[in-house]
Amino acid sequence: MSEGRIKVNGRKVKPGDKVERGDTVLVDGRRVDRKECREKIYLALYKPRGYVSTMHDPYAERCVTDLVAEENTRLYPVGRLDKLSEGLLLMTNDGEFSNLVSHPSSNIEKTYRVTVAPAMTQDDADRIFAGIQLDDGMVYPTFFRVTGERPGSTVFEITLTEGRNRVVRRICESLGLSVKRLKRTAVGNIELKNLRPGQYRKLSAEEVGRLKKTAKK
Repeated sequence: MSEGRIKVNGRKVKPGDKVERGDTVLVDGRRVDRKECREKIYLALYKPRGYVSTMHDPYAERCVTDLVAEENTRLYPVGRLDKLSEGLLLMTNDGEFSNLVSHPSSNIEKTYRVTVAPAMTQDDADRIFAGIQLDDGMVYPTFFRVTGERPGSTVFEITLTEGRNRVVRRICESLGLSVKRLKRTAVGNIELKNLRPGQYRKLSAEEVGRLKKTAKK
């Protein structure tokens, strides 16, 4: 966009000019809200266990926003991970992006690595693969496989497009299985990769664009 089309407090801007609180910004004669001038930030965060991802819990000692405080802008989680779960959580200040990706109609796949006890039976695995009836309807995974077995426990991967609350834990509970660890490893094309608990990275424009494209299908 040409600088000549932008005016701050009635003056044309030059490269390097800054917008301060209270300034009036016009683009092609249209007043632009200050929020529209903010840089859009998109992060992939490894949420550790024990952190809440809701912004409205007055009793929470540790919130995911604490982990991204150095960005010096208010960021919001895209969707949720419950307190005892860990793994990939997207953070942004772009409300339109957040609503698009987290809306139930987006059908964006989310992949989880789950450890349960006691060990799963073949019948348990078959039932998950075929679809599980919960109290609020059927859940059909788009992918499921057992990746590890030990005496008394099983590790599996599952991919869902569901956005229902605690859906993975409820699937396991319906089979009499206790979740010992639940880690989200991917949201659409965004993967956790080599992040460690509490670390985050900025998403590339290509990653953001692909996720938006998937959500709009």
